[in-house]
Amino acid sequence: MRWFARTEQLLGPEPMARLQGARVAVFGLGGVGSYVVEALARAGVGHFRLVDYGAVDATNINRQLFALHSTLGRRKVDLAAERILDINPQCEVDARPGFLDPGTVEGLLEPRPDLVVDAIDSLNSKVTLLEAVHRLGIPVVSSMGAGGRVDASQVRVGDISETLICPLARVVRLRLRRRGVVSGIPCVYSVEPARNTTPFEASDVGEHHGTGRVRQPIGTISYMPALFGLRVAQEVIAKLL
Repeated sequence: MRWFARTEQLLGPEPMARLQGARVAVFGLGGVGSYVVEALARAGVGHFRLVDYGAVDATNINRQLFALHSTLGRRKVDLAAERILDINPQCEVDARPGFLDPGTVEGLLEPRPDLVVDAIDSLNSKVTLLEAVHRLGIPVVSSMGAGGRVDASQVRVGDISETLICPLARVVRLRLRRRGVVSGIPCVYSVEPARNTTPFEASDVGEHHGTGRVRQPIGTISYMPALFGLRVAQEVIAKLL
């Protein structure tokens, strides 16, 4: 496959073959997850499972790779699958639209992947997934909150037990501890205090999360979720190799 020649030149034939044989499950295809998928597909990962219940809306355009005016209303799993296959037609893609909760998580993890990416922004689903992969011994890389940040230099990688400043990481850490999970979850997070300079207006378009609820959004800048996603992809590739 000539389109991966530069990657093989950098890594070597054996690591390239390892990436092509790897099975990665990506949960959440928004601002972070879309860039994780992009980087892993272009690195030559040969098998993807994509899990997301959402469709593209106008508020996604400022940060999500699959969000364009031409894709409004389309399911993110379908858009991601199409893009992966346009990058690598020989890739295997298992697209699963749906909502992750305690009743569905076991099925979404079957067959067992080599590694899971958690790019979910719904707190309950995020904790459910992380508890499940920890219990099952499936390697994972998790993304904490990219919203409300503007300083790329303050992004860090570490175990969930080492996180600080990030409000999402703090809540995830506390909820996991109640379930008996203290460490063993590597994650990407920021030590920059989160901020919103303009309050959310009720007339703005809210973000739907599969259960009929609309969640108050956090302000975002284009490059921060992308940066988180690319940093997650780096950690994934390092673990696969």
